[in-house]
Amino acid sequence: MTTPEIAIPPDAGRSWWLRDALALPELAGDECPPLAADTTADVLILGGGYTGLWSAWFLKELEPDADVVVLEQDICGGGPSGRNGGFVNSFWGDLDELVPRFGEAGSLRLCEAGQDSVEAIGAFLDDRGVDGWFAHDGDLSVASSDAQVGAWAELIITADRLGLGDVFRTLGRDEVRELVDSPVFRGGVLTPKGATVHPARLARALREAVLERGVRIFEGTHVARFGTGEPAVAETAGGTARAGAAVLAINAWAQHWKRFKRAITVRGSYIVMTAPAPDRLAETNWTSGIGVSDYRSALHYLRTTPDGRIAFGIGGMQPDLARHIDPRFAYDDASIRVAIEDLHRMFPGFRDVPIEAAWGGPIDVAGDHVPFFGTLENGNVHYGLGYTGNGVGPSHLGGRILAHRALAKYDDVLALPNVDVEPRRFPPEPIRSVGAMVANRAIHRRDVSLDEDRDPNPFVDFVAKLPRRLGYNLGP
Repeated sequence: MTTPEIAIPPDAGRSWWLRDALALPELAGDECPPLAADTTADVLILGGGYTGLWSAWFLKELEPDADVVVLEQDICGGGPSGRNGGFVNSFWGDLDELVPRFGEAGSLRLCEAGQDSVEAIGAFLDDRGVDGWFAHDGDLSVASSDAQVGAWAELIITADRLGLGDVFRTLGRDEVRELVDSPVFRGGVLTPKGATVHPARLARALREAVLERGVRIFEGTHVARFGTGEPAVAETAGGTARAGAAVLAINAWAQHWKRFKRAITVRGSYIVMTAPAPDRLAETNWTSGIGVSDYRSALHYLRTTPDGRIAFGIGGMQPDLARHIDPRFAYDDASIRVAIEDLHRMFPGFRDVPIEAAWGGPIDVAGDHVPFFGTLENGNVHYGLGYTGNGVGPSHLGGRILAHRALAKYDDVLALPNVDVEPRRFPPEPIRSVGAMVANRAIHRRDVSLDEDRDPNPFVDFVAKLPRRLGYNLGP
């Protein structure tokens, strides 16, 4: 019996999320033309995604009269902020990794500050009257193979030692399947701390909110050259922008800056979206907004929508050597096929439900799996990077950090342990790109073997585990 060919949807150029948000007049908003003349500002922000827009939001909250300019090479929400899975999490799921790095007190402060951001994002959408599909229904991490069972042990032990018994609840196979009934789920961990959101509606709502506060946004504006002196200077095809302070909120594109070349690496993340099938979802018991992820090295992340779709993502993919961000990242057929195959393995009842959309793109990955914030040597240029695919909630916190730093105003967030921390450096080229490609392919082969409850090839297993052995925490 032959396996039927998987039909993948064509590249629509934008994520389903962003196309949906732009179809709403209140979120499409007025045009923000490219920079067409020289300008000056108090604070210049490079990047119109979550980090840049939250920075602008908090800058105007702290100093309503501050002149803030945002330069975005695409449109606001055109990058990771408009195409991610929409998981709004803090850092609780990384607690067992945080404590050895930052200590117990620092790790708890970081988790609690991140949780404040989760709540604040929901409040922001409510206050704006935006239907951002915000659902504070928790987060479920599952074992999707026998090999993943118990992968949460260190997390639960750490939480128990710190007296956080109410943050996590371990679930057996039947308990998990009462929430989300998949034949491959073997158990897991539930936390009430997480939420899901429509990521592009959030990004576009932020755009409208900062425009109302007087922020000047120039979309379609590629920065060809940036100087970190006093003032900071951004040169574009249409003009030059100068400011006393600047914020770099450029995510994976920081890879092209010499300063950050070894501070982050870039991976692809891909999502497929089914057609609405609310009756099929009801058959799986998955009628809440709970977000789901597993413990694979190249993890799956999946959630539902109010109209009964499944958005199913797979992270940790890499097209070829990927030394530069190019169109291969945005729509990679091989990665999309893998996502569809894995969706059907987890939910066989959806095999005949059409896949209506597929998309992807690059994300910035930190060696410690934790975003980091800091200031360049000149003292007036500040940055936030390394979200590692979990930036929806932490970018709100990042905006607070960067706004206070840009205005030289103290706040407790500036004392968080991932501020002014030196990130774990990746190897130089060509070792980094070649090594990442080899390791990623080994990780994928190992994951496939474990998904099928087979022992992986010993050499493949060794190579797949090598990043962890070298001290890099790139995911589960």
